[in-house]
Amino acid sequence: MAGAECYVIERSDCWYELKGDIYAGYEAGLQLDAEEVSAANVLPPVMPSKIVAVGLNYRDHAKEMGKTLPDEPLIFLKPSTAVIGPLDAIVLPAAAGRVDHEAELGIVIGKTAHQVPADYAQEYVLGLTCVNDVTDRDLQRRDVQYTRGKGFDTFAPIGPAVAVGVDGTALDVESAVNGDLRQSSNTRELIFSLDQLVEFVTGVMTLLPGDIISTGTPSGVGPLCAGDRVTVKVEGVGELINDVVSDERSGR
Repeated sequence: MAGAECYVIERSDCWYELKGDIYAGYEAGLQLDAEEVSAANVLPPVMPSKIVAVGLNYRDHAKEMGKTLPDEPLIFLKPSTAVIGPLDAIVLPAAAGRVDHEAELGIVIGKTAHQVPADYAQEYVLGLTCVNDVTDRDLQRRDVQYTRGKGFDTFAPIGPAVAVGVDGTALDVESAVNGDLRQSSNTRELIFSLDQLVEFVTGVMTLLPGDIISTGTPSGVGPLCAGDRVTVKVEGVGELINDVVSDERSGR
């Protein structure tokens, strides 16, 4: 297995090679040396075809941004090319403006989902993950819509794992920069619940296995600078850690 990519299952602080298909049934295989695996290059836990992100889904963040509460979910897309994994670097683009961190809980889809009622949403969910919805705030304000400001390469860190069987209705969501707490809230504060989001998004577009719904960020978003280390923590999922570097062309 040396040098090969594989999924790993963590159970009771022990790591096992995943046998089977993460989306179609699997079991724990050979036990692995956790220190050896963690020292290797840990990839994103899934590679989504798209991330459907939700804007203004925490009451305190809507107030922070000076916007009224939405009557229905406000959604936008982040491209698959923006995805990076744990310990990968967030690259500040050349000529970027203020680039913010946004800690979010991500819903990972487990099977093809189209027009799924909220009552059946959990049948289509593989698990939960951490997402950092990195955003060029100046471009977001300038463009009005979000594609450019949120779509740069490296602007969608996800991980460190997909937590299976975790109830997402009351989980703490936090971010810290260089160890200083920036965001701290709980999914109880969501305007639209996880199941409501699955229903709404799949009523618009088909979600494929591995796709992610990023459920919105609480108040406390703030700027990132080259040299920073940003941590997104979701209770029951883990910590997603990424360093921030400048684009070599920009000198930032």
